[in-house]
Amino acid sequence: MPTCDKRDANLKTIHETGVVAVIRADDSAQLLQACEALKEGGVTVMEVTMTTPDALDVIHEVSQKMKNDVVIGVGTVLDPETCRAAILAGAEFVVAPTLNLDVIRMAKRYSAAVFPGAYTPTEILTAWEAGADVVKVFPATSLGPKYFKDVLGPLPQVRLTPTGGVDLDTVGDFIKAGAWCVAAGGNLCGKKLLADRAWDKITATAKQFIEKVKEARAK
Repeated sequence: MPTCDKRDANLKTIHETGVVAVIRADDSAQLLQACEALKEGGVTVMEVTMTTPDALDVIHEVSQKMKNDVVIGVGTVLDPETCRAAILAGAEFVVAPTLNLDVIRMAKRYSAAVFPGAYTPTEILTAWEAGADVVKVFPATSLGPKYFKDVLGPLPQVRLTPTGGVDLDTVGDFIKAGAWCVAAGGNLCGKKLLADRAWDKITATAKQFIEKVKEARAK
């Protein structure tokens, strides 16, 4: 179970890495190989979604085998019960597609970082004031980087991350618009890449994402 010091260290790693890989795998072996490929490319933060078969068992296995090398989180968390179970299984940060204040409270109780989902400025501020470490703007596809710049004008204290549609063409724009980090799924380690066991391609794409973040932050 995370501690406050561990949570702060994990948040530091997430910010410095700048990229969270969202993985929806069909089995734990596939996910472990994907994690290795991502780590090789410099992406050391992975979010295992609850839509993955036997997600809690997978999170436990990955957290045990790679706990010193990566930061493992859980995604698609809809309720506090799932939040607690995932943290006890080894998840070090919790990501939700929607704003559920009970999920935020549960994550804080167990000293896990929490990224609730929000869409409007009101939802974003509500999540932040409730204790979110980072607010996940979802779906970011229909909003785009300019939305981040617009929201952060009056709310500069809020940490935002986009999810949905982030690719190599947009990652730099989101970072330059003020995103604290980005989350990428299908464009980084999508199901076809996993099914094809295209580990080298995943590693190469991870390296490109990391480079795009560095370039954007340097400007």
